[in-house]
Amino acid sequence: MLLVLNTGSSSIKMALFRPDLEQVLEGQVTAIGGQARLSLGAAKKRLDATSHSAGIAAILDALEDQGITATDITAAAHRVVHGGTALTAPARLDDAAIAAIEANVPLAPLHNPPALAGIRAVTETLPDLPQYASFDTAFHADQPALATTYAIPAAWRAKGLRRYGFHGLSYAGMVAQFGDALPDRLLALHLGAGVSLCAIRDGTSLSTSMGYSPLSGPTMATRSGDIDGMAVLRMAEEIGIAAAGHLLNTDSGLAALGGTPDMRDLLADDSDAARFAVDHFVWSVTHQAGALIADMGGVDAVAFTGGIGEHSEEIRRRIMDRLAWVGPLPVHVIAAEEERQIARDALAVIGREG
Repeated sequence: MLLVLNTGSSSIKMALFRPDLEQVLEGQVTAIGGQARLSLGAAKKRLDATSHSAGIAAILDALEDQGITATDITAAAHRVVHGGTALTAPARLDDAAIAAIEANVPLAPLHNPPALAGIRAVTETLPDLPQYASFDTAFHADQPALATTYAIPAAWRAKGLRRYGFHGLSYAGMVAQFGDALPDRLLALHLGAGVSLCAIRDGTSLSTSMGYSPLSGPTMATRSGDIDGMAVLRMAEEIGIAAAGHLLNTDSGLAALGGTPDMRDLLADDSDAARFAVDHFVWSVTHQAGALIADMGGVDAVAFTGGIGEHSEEIRRRIMDRLAWVGPLPVHVIAAEEERQIARDALAVIGREG
């Protein structure tokens, strides 16, 4: 069986898959280093987990309690947010791949270090287990230079300042679920705490709303979305770089406009601030959508995924009302299956390895 891990700074989400991609179990360890808790299937308990290694060990113990031993796990596969320009496809984790992930830490300082911690925790606990990784940036790696290049001096472009795009595992999973029924020109919307849009033409990413980091694009739960660079410099000048980064990533977005990052709460709130926050969200999504439709030269269908995209019929309706100018379109709601996509990626690499 294949163990899929999505490691955060203080959490580990896991799912266990058979080779036919049937999911056997899912679970998570939260609050590592604090009041840690494990949830795996029906099992829920507190943990003394001060590290990711302790969290991985707790997951393996819980699996064994359910009759799944370490020998039943044939490989582990990880989600890594940023692969940079070197890691543009799922890969087996050897020394060179791990070094490349480490080299991309400056591009994703909040995301790649936890992924590395998860990889090292598995190595420490199961040193002989083959490990693989899928990269959130990989789906967008073949976009044309026009879509990825910032108009800045070459010396800065050489430092890796370019558009990368994210949520790639979500979009790749969407393409896989469509299969042969995939529309030629698909406007894909991943609407959750993070929000992005992707123009998918003939199954590949043509352009996307996120750029150098997951900050750009529409209004998000706690991220500002697109903001003029000079406004960012003004904030950094007044409160410092670190504080400005925190403000833009964790104190902005719906939380700043409506008082809460939760779309369900905003939709249930009749205050002016809540209504404006929802209106701003819908406006910002459709504002980006118009550009991506232009990039594709039109659109054949729209697909929603992510927590809001899957579960809020009202938000989907309001977005489609603002896109009525393109004419009637098929609208699909696709479950986000990032863990299954990671498993699919790893199994494909394993198959190529023979």
